[in-house]
Amino acid sequence: MREFQFELRVCQWAEREWPPTATAHGDETEVSHVVARQIGTKRRRWDTVVIECDPEGLRRRAAFGAAELDSDLLHVVRSAPADWEWYRDALPDPGYPWRYVRQAVHRAADRSLVERRRGANGRVELRRKWRYPDWVRRIVAIENKPDLDASAARDLAPQLERDVALALADEVWVATSATGASVEPALLEDVPVDAGVLTVGPSGSGAEVVWHPRTLAVDDPGTRIVERPSGGALDASAARFEYADPAWKADKRLELAERAYGRGWRAYADTMRTDCRHFELSVDDAGFAPRCRAKGRHQTASECSGSCADFEPEPPVWRTKGWPIEGGPGKGITRLLDRQRRRKRPGLDESDAA
Repeated sequence: MREFQFELRVCQWAEREWPPTATAHGDETEVSHVVARQIGTKRRRWDTVVIECDPEGLRRRAAFGAAELDSDLLHVVRSAPADWEWYRDALPDPGYPWRYVRQAVHRAADRSLVERRRGANGRVELRRKWRYPDWVRRIVAIENKPDLDASAARDLAPQLERDVALALADEVWVATSATGASVEPALLEDVPVDAGVLTVGPSGSGAEVVWHPRTLAVDDPGTRIVERPSGGALDASAARFEYADPAWKADKRLELAERAYGRGWRAYADTMRTDCRHFELSVDDAGFAPRCRAKGRHQTASECSGSCADFEPEPPVWRTKGWPIEGGPGKGITRLLDRQRRRKRPGLDESDAA
């Protein structure tokens, strides 16, 4: 199975079944979750991310709309005062020029996230509409490797070691295809013991935990590995690293959660050519997956583009069905995926733009 299709299978499974074991959280109260794919930081991007949420906090997050809030908008909405104040008095010093904060205030007001007015001497004043909720409980990062052979494990191990050292996510996992062996080969490869291992069945409809991860210290300073020796008898160089401040980690975790909320894992529809007459969604036990009739198989995200030799736009007559003009099957697929995404984000109105 290609890695893109495997990635979608893991996301669908996580959305249905997470947490993977009934005792994963002990006696904790109910937890909701949001699943996304291909999000991360400037230095690291994870294949699958599961945001475990406080159910009531997740519902209150919907007041800020379906779209994600970037770091500048978070700075505004999290600190917006209950009563009218000049934005420079109300918001903490951002550490960069205030003109960018003013722009963020205007963007937030244009999206109805805060209220804005001109006060004395033309100063921009703001006040909050809603208190930004504490909705994120834990972040789980999953690296997907359908064929985790020795070579793939050697390439993956340094990335996982960096994830563990930085401790930006609460847990780090590796998902790989199940082989049915008495001891899964993934357990014999050079994977850090701090990372959990999931094996996914051939149909992608189920997964099994074969190694539990260690919970990482996300509230403590993290270690960012900048450079490490390549190894060997003649390599005596030292590793280079730097510390990640807990406050930076907390802000970055919230930014990751916001990206996951806004994009989800079905965002592949935003870049693939759903308007091609050959594009369709196949259905099996695992759920929906994009498929190309021209190729006769599941395509990758990079293959499905306007430069594809098999690309054919939908005939115009397909796009004029319904009243008013609602578009062809491609638009219908996009709407279907968007409705499925919204089901995991309670409280959103149908009119909220994604």
